[in-house]
Amino acid sequence: MPKLALSDAKLRSLSPPEKGQRDFWDTALKGFGVRVSQGGSKTFILNIDNSRRSLGRYGVISLAEARDAAKRVLAERTLGHVRPQQITFPQARDTFLAEKTATRRPKTVAGLRRFLTLYYPYQGSLSAVNHTEVERRMGKITAPSEKNHAIAASKVFFNWCVKKRYLTDNPCSGLSLTTRASRKRILTEAELKAVWIACSDETNELPAHFRLIVKLLMCTGQRRGEISALCTAYYSHTEQTVRLPGELTKNHREHTFPIGTLAAAMLHPLVASASERHATLLFTARKRTTPFNGWSKAKRQLDELSGVTGWTLHDLRRTFKTTLSRLKVPPYISERLLNHVSARGDLEDTYDLWTYLPDMRDAVEKWEAHLATVLA
Repeated sequence: MPKLALSDAKLRSLSPPEKGQRDFWDTALKGFGVRVSQGGSKTFILNIDNSRRSLGRYGVISLAEARDAAKRVLAERTLGHVRPQQITFPQARDTFLAEKTATRRPKTVAGLRRFLTLYYPYQGSLSAVNHTEVERRMGKITAPSEKNHAIAASKVFFNWCVKKRYLTDNPCSGLSLTTRASRKRILTEAELKAVWIACSDETNELPAHFRLIVKLLMCTGQRRGEISALCTAYYSHTEQTVRLPGELTKNHREHTFPIGTLAAAMLHPLVASASERHATLLFTARKRTTPFNGWSKAKRQLDELSGVTGWTLHDLRRTFKTTLSRLKVPPYISERLLNHVSARGDLEDTYDLWTYLPDMRDAVEKWEAHLATVLA
């Protein structure tokens, strides 16, 4: 590798190689040099542990500035301070998402990708993103739920960047989630009936899969994402149960719950039809092989058709739990039906291996009997 006493005159006289790049090292400062590319560009570099770190392009920064930067890096290294690696925002984001793909659910990774792409349209250096910029971008989000999810995704990403030494501090530090009052909305019996009737009318514009999902949510009390992602393998017609794998549930615990006659009457033909078509999912999106989407539009149509407003699909879960309490179902049984973490502790997981399926089946029968009365 050629060595020479770097000066402005010497830099201007360096000719580009016929192909590739060529490094010239300074005789005055060990590890400091300049890389000349085939196109004629000249970039100051610093060799640390046999790795070339770019300091800037000649013409953009001067030789004196590059030398000072190299000395600062070497001094910080000697004192034990490590400067963050130079990386662009897209590079850091893509590396982060690739790493999370191996350990997180596809839905979680898709959410992280959405927030980090939508609210951070940067192409430049990751280190250019500071607290003021993050606070400004988060401040533009008006919906509390969207803002909370965006801040949470940002904190996870930038914490990862700090651990990877891409940043020295998290620019999200000091940002707080928006506190919201806990929802307490439950549907009245009249509202339940109106929603059920709207979902039973095959002549309206509601998507067929959405109508069935809503009715199953009403019958089982499970989460929207769990029911919409049901597969043929999860349902047992002989045992009248549904088994949700841990990768699908919110608490990552496998959840087996019984279903009543009303829910079975809907699930059995769906499973049979999907099996005939060699399909896996019961509720697919239109012209796709992914789970149902288009929730917002379908929910607005359902509100108009049923006349029930000011509610969410998750309120059906709260209505299910509240009504079970009214029907004298013990809380530890209804909590198990909902697969709440609070229903089981570590000690219970170790010593109590009883599934409580008979007790949960009794609770489901009570609920469906009540629902049948409401719908009559």
